Amino acid sequence: MKSGLSFAGLIMVLALAITSFSRQASNAGDEKFVKKAEAIHARAITIDTHVDIPGSNYDPGEKSTAKCTLPKMEKGGLKGVFLAVYVGQRPELNEQGYKAAYDQAIAKFNAAHNVAEKLYPSRCAIASSPPDVERIAKTGKRVFMIGVENGYPIGTDLGVIKKFYDLGARYITLSHSGHNQICDSSGPAQPMHNGLSPFGKQVVAEMNRLGIMVDVSHISEKSFFDVIQTTKAPIIASHSGCMALNVSDRNLTDEQLKALAKNGGVVQVVALGGFLKGDSPERRKAIAALQAELGFRPMGRGRGVPAMSEQQRAEYAKQQQVYQERMKEVDAKFPPAKPATLADFVDHIDHAVKIAGIDHVGIGTDFDGGGGIPGFNDDADAPNVTRELVRRGYSEKDIDKIWGGNLLRVWREVEKKAAALK
Repeated sequence: MKSGLSFAGLIMVLALAITSFSRQASNAGDEKFVKKAEAIHARAITIDTHVDIPGSNYDPGEKSTAKCTLPKMEKGGLKGVFLAVYVGQRPELNEQGYKAAYDQAIAKFNAAHNVAEKLYPSRCAIASSPPDVERIAKTGKRVFMIGVENGYPIGTDLGVIKKFYDLGARYITLSHSGHNQICDSSGPAQPMHNGLSPFGKQVVAEMNRLGIMVDVSHISEKSFFDVIQTTKAPIIASHSGCMALNVSDRNLTDEQLKALAKNGGVVQVVALGGFLKGDSPERRKAIAALQAELGFRPMGRGRGVPAMSEQQRAEYAKQQQVYQERMKEVDAKFPPAKPATLADFVDHIDHAVKIAGIDHVGIGTDFDGGGGIPGFNDDADAPNVTRELVRRGYSEKDIDKIWGGNLLRVWREVEKKAAALK
């Protein structure tokens, strides 16, 4: 028998060599791709427009388990975040309710300033204008900006808006999950004002005058179009998704996206799974039929929660138990959707860009307020978004716009309009 490889053996060796070469080429390509994305990410002014302040004892340092912390921002190369002074909606639209909400808001304003001015002044600073953002980012510090989520604590005093401005607020989300004195929320089925209230129109005008961005996330579709007609400056949706990809009262329809673009505004795509990916039409239909049959609709995120007596709560608990048992039948026949992923998040960016245009899309995670998905679960994951955008063919110029450029443009235009109105 002659020494050496058989013909079959030679073919196998060649195949292994080709496979190894292909793998090496692929790895080299992947490494080049990753380096490109990392370079783009490092150069961009990356801004997240919606992160909740957990409470008045807010401390985003090393011991924090929050999704948005200074260490995670630093690791993920996230330059800045808007800290949301969130105040929940109370059913009482009266002076007592407004005062309690105002006090809660002030406590969170103080918490934000405490972080930047006392706890970590060498690592972060508060910005009150686009030039501030750019200046602070160049120093290597993280940039904190402030927004107010829910106009409820304004009460009926327009002077409060100026107080919030002086404390650093640069956007106000007009409502949250329940109707307030300013406008109808997207949550409850029945309207209160049929859109923006007369006082709400004054609020929008005062925000325009001061240079505060009007935030339309959480408000009803009618309220949205009333704002479009009322405002003299571009608007933002600080944390919203696309209705065309997932039916949710919190998401924006294509008509809203087009109107927002015409207004010159920007939609900041939210990274909250329930708004990115939902159930099939068949499952939604089955759930709606069950709720109609039982005369029961569960309360939850995105809907106003009414005040209930102890007897009403007990009755609700009984109805909920029956509902949950019957839902097992629906789950078996129409399984719930799989959890949303980073790909689903960027799908919403893709759709918003397609409908509104590249100049009108950004990112607002809602971290620490429910946001977070596999692949983009906290600030440390921010580079994954850039990699996915690069993978999908977005240019560096486009990515710069999505990660902060568009938001800063709107902010500048809002300030310019305020200067003209004074």
